[in-house]
Amino acid sequence: MYKRQAICLSMIVLCLLPIFISAQEQDEPGCKDHPLFTRMKGFIIYGCESSFDAVEFYVGEDRTQQLEGQKTHISYVLPEGQPTPSELQILRNYENAGKAIGAQVVYRSDRYLSMKIVKEGRQVWVAVEVANYGNSYDLTILEIGEMTQEVTASDMLAALNQDGRIALSIHFDTGKATIRPESQRIVGEIAALLKNNPDLKVSIEGHTDSTGTPQGNKVLSEERAKAVLLAVAALGVDPSRMTAVGWGQDRPVADNATEEGRARNRRVEIVKK
Repeated sequence: MYKRQAICLSMIVLCLLPIFISAQEQDEPGCKDHPLFTRMKGFIIYGCESSFDAVEFYVGEDRTQQLEGQKTHISYVLPEGQPTPSELQILRNYENAGKAIGAQVVYRSDRYLSMKIVKEGRQVWVAVEVANYGNSYDLTILEIGEMTQEVTASDMLAALNQDGRIALSIHFDTGKATIRPESQRIVGEIAALLKNNPDLKVSIEGHTDSTGTPQGNKVLSEERAKAVLLAVAALGVDPSRMTAVGWGQDRPVADNATEEGRARNRRVEIVKK
């Protein structure tokens, strides 16, 4: 038996929908398409929701995976008189659109499709569920951001004293040495570490995954290490207490064959001198 990923619409609601739609034939006020996907031709939005929530996605027959993130749920319906696409046509439309932006199909059945997009360590999950013989469908998009690394100056000092180094997940714009806003807090903690320990000197060392060329990655990793050094210095730390080194892809800590491994390899290490 086909199982629904979201709460199923009752048959009463499905029967009454054409009555309401014929009266307005326009999107529900305040609702719009998600930037990643355009709707099927002829359909209008009759409901939407946006919130941080947990969503269960089908990943196989009778198997689900619950994920948390920023959820966008949009319900579409076909106004009376519009030609009705097949259920397969709706699913294929979203599958092709997803593949065009790098999505991977996780699970597909006669009336359900789930996909996953992984880019720069971020995940976006998509579910399309068709109902009412192709006259309505639900689109659910869950955006899972990278976990913010909640490391403090004290954590860094403990790691340096014990291991001599600590790996930090400092995020940069793709292919650039521009530190992203969400990583400014970690930069501030590095500055606090050095201010609180005036005799401490460190090497800031950049690492990349294997995407690109070895030489290009070495240059990029060095530029990123220098960017962190300059950002810490801008917070009042003497730059002579820091050096910047770029190792490129030469020192991986995880398998570059997976996105998760590549995300771990893209790191900045603080090494005690």
